[in-house]
Amino acid sequence: MAPALRPEGEILQGLGALAQPTRLAAFRLLVRVGPEGLPAGEAARQLNVPHNTMSGHLAELARAGLVRSRRDGRSVVYAADLDGLAGLVEFLVADCCGGRPEECGDSHPLLARIADLGRHGRTSVTEHRPYNVLILCTGNSARSIMAEAILNRLGEGKFRAYSAGSSPKGEINPEAKALLAERGYDVSWLRSKSWAEFARPGGPVMDFVFTVCDDAAGETCPVWPGQPMTAHWGIPDPAAVKGTPVEVRAAFADAYRYLHNRISVLVALPFDKLDRLALRGKLHEIGTLEGATRRAEAAAAVAG
Repeated sequence: MAPALRPEGEILQGLGALAQPTRLAAFRLLVRVGPEGLPAGEAARQLNVPHNTMSGHLAELARAGLVRSRRDGRSVVYAADLDGLAGLVEFLVADCCGGRPEECGDSHPLLARIADLGRHGRTSVTEHRPYNVLILCTGNSARSIMAEAILNRLGEGKFRAYSAGSSPKGEINPEAKALLAERGYDVSWLRSKSWAEFARPGGPVMDFVFTVCDDAAGETCPVWPGQPMTAHWGIPDPAAVKGTPVEVRAAFADAYRYLHNRISVLVALPFDKLDRLALRGKLHEIGTLEGATRRAEAAAAVAG
């Protein structure tokens, strides 16, 4: 026997709650964060909404059965109620394919996935695609390029790394390209590009954005889709080193080592055991590892 659908009045309340842009953005944020949820103040900060306004929107989502709340010390933490979402979806697709959207076949794969959500609650939503990471530097020719290559190698299957610059040079630094090639990286696909590529609608939604040069950290970045977590991992610019070829190569080797160390720690983090606030702290701590610029150390101190 098919499960009973939610009353139409509840469905209308749920759809009405999601019809307001800020509430919709808040609900999507909470779905992305997962079952640990977020304090109302943190959700307000990430969506650039006044705290009192956000609390009102979250309370409305809770009344609609789309959000759950719990008290944690002085904060109220909100998490998406995926059972409530499943109820909305089940109502909307109840008449599709004779009430069995999972039998619609390959022509309706999305409906089959929605039906799976209704049957299995949190499981299918919290299975995470690879985390998208954008690594920024002003010129996108050396440090950010190396970090992109390193993360795609060390984090294969768990992370998908991209790099960009606010004022891209349009070509990769020859020393950076040579160093990566010597270490067995495929450099044929690497390119210097503008961060505007990733701020446009339709681009990959970023989970994390890291700056690896102090100039980029001080610039006003675009508003990234998805409200990613950010951290500053500033290290010295090897391209700024003036000296003998041996000294220049040593500077690039140092930069590579600093980045490799940071990314190794990132890849090893137990994401399934860290709530959002703890993860943010870990990301800023990574920025203080060997080779950190003073700005990176200061950024971590402020974040802590």
